[in-house]
Amino acid sequence: MTDFRRLYPGLPVCCYSIVARDAATGDLGVATQSRWFSIGTVVPWAEAGAGAVASQGFSDGSYGALGLEAMRTGAAAPDVLARLLAADGGRDRRQVAMVDSSGRVAVHTGPGCFPPAGHASGDGWAVVASMARSEAVWREMGPAFESAKGPIAERFLAALDAAEAAGGELRGKRSAGLVVVRGASSGKTWLDRVCDLRVEDSPEPLLEMRRLLELRAAFDLMGSGQKALERGDLEGALAACREAGVMLPDDAEMAFWPGVLLVLAGRLEEALPHFRSAFRLQPSWVEITRTLPSIGLLPDDPDLLARILAEA
Repeated sequence: MTDFRRLYPGLPVCCYSIVARDAATGDLGVATQSRWFSIGTVVPWAEAGAGAVASQGFSDGSYGALGLEAMRTGAAAPDVLARLLAADGGRDRRQVAMVDSSGRVAVHTGPGCFPPAGHASGDGWAVVASMARSEAVWREMGPAFESAKGPIAERFLAALDAAEAAGGELRGKRSAGLVVVRGASSGKTWLDRVCDLRVEDSPEPLLEMRRLLELRAAFDLMGSGQKALERGDLEGALAACREAGVMLPDDAEMAFWPGVLLVLAGRLEEALPHFRSAFRLQPSWVEITRTLPSIGLLPDDPDLLARILAEA
């Protein structure tokens, strides 16, 4: 009888992925693209203060969960991967890349992975690919990552773009995932996750991922505006919100909240154009505006509220 557990020791996930540590910030992350549906829920693993893992080939999530658990204690990525492979009867069909919080990398491509399959590594990064169009898919990723500028998430996309330009996956493309975490843990996991984006099903997952990354940057600016407010820095908050509005000029949310801040600062005339734009872009903000005095986000002043709503 055929031993299906030996033939299929996990999900047959083919893709190309990169794990890396940003030497400048210490941030860690993973990025991946595949024809497999929702690859971002299968391959990437990352934890602040521990490391990042890409588990593919015949993917086994234990490489992510147990790998991060071991690296959290300070174990080096090469030692962690060696131990996990030694204990795994399906290792010949695994493809795994790891980076720890010190930037040490480890990578493995088993002989039973879908060919062409291979990997490469460099200073603080490692890449893996299977069912690739050619060896160029994994060989081009590292140089593209190293030569790209900007935050690590943007450099990840440069690596994935290079893989796709070299031919990508033989089956084509459908989904992508990108996770970035802080290099050191604050103990607050919800603050340590810099970026966690997924494209589940798209004819152009990398284009969609880039769009999502730009959206994320704009909303991050809104978040920095909130932090400026908490420090009592109204001008800093307004500057952040306005910059977000420049990035997303057709988003009502980006137009609306600077208007609220300006009203609270007693600068109604400056606020009115923001409300006008928001109401034009999305009329439902009119109804939202009516509710704000009840929760203290606008003064409880009927004349003031009527003046604002007149912009609709």
